[in-house]
Amino acid sequence: MISREKIANSKRWVIKIGSALLTADGKGLSHELLSGWVSQVAALRNAGHEVVLVSSGAVAEGMSRMGWQSRPHNLNELQAAAAIGQMGLVHAWEACFQQYGLHTAQILLTRDDLADRSRYLNARSTLRTLLQLGVVPVVNENDTVTTDELRFGDNDTLAALAANLIEAELLVLLTDQEGLFDADPRFNPHAILIDETRVDNPQLDAVAGGSASGLGLGGMVTKVRAARLAARSGTGTVIASGRRERVVEAISRGERVGTLLVPVQEPQAARKRWLAGQLQPRGSLTLDDGAVRVLQRQGSSLLAVGVCEVNGDFSRGEAVVCLDQAGCEVARGLVNYDAQETARIMGKPSSRIESILGYVDEEELIHRDNLVLL
Repeated sequence: MISREKIANSKRWVIKIGSALLTADGKGLSHELLSGWVSQVAALRNAGHEVVLVSSGAVAEGMSRMGWQSRPHNLNELQAAAAIGQMGLVHAWEACFQQYGLHTAQILLTRDDLADRSRYLNARSTLRTLLQLGVVPVVNENDTVTTDELRFGDNDTLAALAANLIEAELLVLLTDQEGLFDADPRFNPHAILIDETRVDNPQLDAVAGGSASGLGLGGMVTKVRAARLAARSGTGTVIASGRRERVVEAISRGERVGTLLVPVQEPQAARKRWLAGQLQPRGSLTLDDGAVRVLQRQGSSLLAVGVCEVNGDFSRGEAVVCLDQAGCEVARGLVNYDAQETARIMGKPSSRIESILGYVDEEELIHRDNLVLL
């Protein structure tokens, strides 16, 4: 379970930085502010952490370039501002990271990308590959094509879903507040900062407020909701002030900065529970006795060679049950090939997948990380 002391050992981070922390009083991006964030992320990378950035600021930059003084309400104008501002946002991040010899990659997502299982897996594979290559992905919503008023509902939610995608150990939501308080500090001078609590604490619903910023869309209520989404994959969340000097480095040292929201379950347990109980199976695979033994005794991945029968009309990434020869369920998981492809490669070694299908996505039919024994 994540704790202040264990944060330093968290390998994979998602850091969300809001518009107010990237712009000069709403007048476009501040390269000085971006440089400060990049230096901290570079320090994390040098310490062995993998980092995904979720960056706001595209609309604010677009507004600045167009000379608009207030955020537009018309969807077409919002999308236009995002399209214009995204150019400056990406260039600014890339230029700053190049000073540290780090490459960046732009990842634009929509709600549909994460709702569609195949696209979800593609996004997951891309992000993981970028991290393996030592690249810093910069994630943002694809504002120019979304039709729900540019909202996931917000980049807090997007950051939480990114944490789910890559199974991050830590989500950092940086804001203009010190963290979560037991009352609204804007109106109650005696409000006390909540140092650490479980993410399912019902008190959080009562104390989370709205957004005080005219640029950002999120408030503490969205951050609590995001923390609970992230906890589905066992991710801990720190909500902290981006105004604090070198705040990311302070968090990485385990200092008591902001509010730590602790997930109820360990990462692996949370994911396994999700696989076992929350997904509707779309088909079944009957395994030979050898495959059943390997799964049960060694906790290995399921290879196509161990499958002798395929039932159902499932797509890549959907849940299937794994049956033994007697028809008893022994496991379930997320399959890497659809039903037709699985039927073609079943009983065949992984080395033959490419010659049979014309491509190879994964060597495993179900990777052990996506497999739970029953």
